[in-house]
Amino acid sequence: MNLLNLNKITSKNKITMKKTQIILSVFWILNLLSSCGVTSEKKEISIKWVDNLTGDFSFNACWSYPEGIYKNEFGQLICDGICPPQIYDMMDKNGKIYKDSLKAFYKLIDTTHLFHSIKSDAWTYEWDGTYYITAERINEDTVLCSTQCNAATHSSLNLIISKNYVTPTIVLIGINADFGTETYNCKSGKMIIDKNLWNEGILKAEFDFEFYNNESSDKMYWKGNIYVKIETNQTAQ
Repeated sequence: MNLLNLNKITSKNKITMKKTQIILSVFWILNLLSSCGVTSEKKEISIKWVDNLTGDFSFNACWSYPEGIYKNEFGQLICDGICPPQIYDMMDKNGKIYKDSLKAFYKLIDTTHLFHSIKSDAWTYEWDGTYYITAERINEDTVLCSTQCNAATHSSLNLIISKNYVTPTIVLIGINADFGTETYNCKSGKMIIDKNLWNEGILKAEFDFEFYNNESSDKMYWKGNIYVKIETNQTAQ
C-alpha cells in the first residue's frame, strides 16, 4: 500500500472530519454507559493477528471530494448543500464561476482529495454506505475506531480495540421518526488484523460482525476491510 495516500488529507479537512466524529463519539459514549433500549450486553470478539493480511485493499487508492462538492456542466468544482453564502456572488445566472473569481472561490470551498479508508457492506438502519473510518489511540492498549456518517448514512460502526479483543457496536443517530439514538451490540463475528502494520501505526483489518437487532428479526450485520492510519490522542502520548 502507498503510505503517501494516508498523508494527503489536509489539516483543514481533518478538523472538519474530527468535529463530526466528536459529536458522534459523545452519543456513542453515552449509549455505552447506559443500557436503556439495549437488549444485550456488549460482546468482546477475540482478534486474530497475522503477519501479512492478504485481500483486496485497493480502495485505499480511491478518493472522493468532500460531501457536497461536484462538477457543474462547465467542468468546475462547485458546492451543493451547506455552502458559504459569498460563493453565489461569484457565479453567473447559469451557475458558472466567473474566471476572475476562481481563486477566491476555491479559498472558500474545500476540494481536497479524501482517500478512502474502509470498504464495507452492512444491513442496519439509515445506512447508505461510507468511505471513511477514523482510528485513534487513547492509551497504550486501546484504539477507538468510528466510521463517518453523511447525509444518507446515520449509523456508525464503532470499535474498541483493546489488546487482543475488539468490542463492536453500531450507533444510530436516527432522523426517522421511528428511531432516536440507539446502540446495537455485537452478537458474533470475527476480526483479523495485520500485526506488522499495526506496529507501524496502521490498522489494516478484515471484519465480519453480526449485531442484535433491537427492533425486528432482520439480520443486522457489518463486514468489510479497513486500511487507516492510527492517530494518537495527545493525552495518550
